[in-house]
Amino acid sequence: MNLRRLGEFGLIELIRRVSRSGKGVRIGIGDDCAWINHPAGSSLVTADLLIERIHFDLKWTSFESLGHKSLAVNLSDIAAMGGLPAYALLSLGIPERFDSRQILDFYRGFNRLARRHGVVVIGGDTNVAHSFIVSICLIAHPPARPVRRSGARVGDDIYVTGNLGDSALGLALLRRRLPARNSAAGARLLLRHHRPTPRLGAGLVLARRKLASAMIDISDGLLQDLGHICRASGTGAIIWQQSLPLSRDYLSLAGSLAASLALHGGEDYELLFCARPNKRKQIEQLSASAGVQITRIGSCVPAAQGVTVLDPAGKPVPVPHRGHDHFQVDAQGA
Repeated sequence: MNLRRLGEFGLIELIRRVSRSGKGVRIGIGDDCAWINHPAGSSLVTADLLIERIHFDLKWTSFESLGHKSLAVNLSDIAAMGGLPAYALLSLGIPERFDSRQILDFYRGFNRLARRHGVVVIGGDTNVAHSFIVSICLIAHPPARPVRRSGARVGDDIYVTGNLGDSALGLALLRRRLPARNSAAGARLLLRHHRPTPRLGAGLVLARRKLASAMIDISDGLLQDLGHICRASGTGAIIWQQSLPLSRDYLSLAGSLAASLALHGGEDYELLFCARPNKRKQIEQLSASAGVQITRIGSCVPAAQGVTVLDPAGKPVPVPHRGHDHFQVDAQGA
């Protein structure tokens, strides 16, 4: 089947079906991280690939910011399963036209974030390439039971950390060369796009205290990633549009894009999780103690109801686009 018809997630499912699980693999293909046993215990392992003109555009991204973001997106996967990051393997495909100072700037951004979260680079590879390619494998210490995508149940609450849509709006300002990108609000949105904050602290506590029944990080858009939880858990979901957490900067500049970017813009790298209703008080307390906003935005419903967004009047909101899929859209240039 043509990959544009099959789609990124159809391809992943196809690969999962033909790939044999081996001894010691506790969680394999299909979650944010793999969970593997080894003689010393177990580890979480995740990998990501970022390609120039597909995931980033060096016309508007500095090498230092790119180094930060390359690690942040992997750390976000670890956060989504409640892990504690430890080691990184970093491999780069580098065009011949590049200067060594550019690569050192990349490492400067990467290493600053790595030190902040106790990550040590233990190896990798370099090679020449036609465009800049970043490949990262991150190894982490798991909680007693990593949070999977498959634990949600009908009646569970749905939560999200932080705000939605800031990164996608920042990218829209860059792509459309809008004057607002030079404003103070625009600058803060661009910072959210170029230097996302992985929610490792919140993820760690949600896992250790067994507050989250299912969790994922929002990389491809709220509705796309919520769909992954619903499929894995066998549920549907209702999202209350008026409850979506939106920043003042977003509201001041989004205009007609306000609803759509928050629902499917992508690259928020916030945590989307489900929890039993009897955990509400503990989650409210976590929001205060962890220093990150946590907002209840909906609830899990029977799978037959699908995923629905309701407006303030309780009417379904048309959602023509669910989120990002690498094989079903043109190059992002993010």
